[in-house]
Amino acid sequence: MNTEAKKALRQAYKLAPVEYGVIQIENTVNHRRFIAAVPNIKNRWTYYKLNLNRGAYHDTQLQADWDALGESAFAYAVLWHAKTDDVVNMKATLKDLTAEWTAKIQPEYHR
Repeated sequence: MNTEAKKALRQAYKLAPVEYGVIQIENTVNHRRFIAAVPNIKNRWTYYKLNLNRGAYHDTQLQADWDALGESAFAYAVLWHAKTDDVVNMKATLKDLTAEWTAKIQPEYHR
């Protein structure tokens, strides 16, 4: 891929609409779930995989299961998403979404 094509791809990525939302990571062996409300769903799976593969994730049970079973035992899903255009207070919005979806799903892994 030439330099101009790379620049065009980078620019398109930067201009893509940002969406916040609720994500789930599910252990496909024991079906334990992790739920999080995140400010940008575009790169979130990569973020979690990077931290879990480095052994740097703060949830010790999720990290222990990841270490024991490996990346292939986990599935990622976006449960809900919306554009960030109308959000006035992202921190409060994410906190409310986390509470709502945690009550609804009752995930076994916690933040």
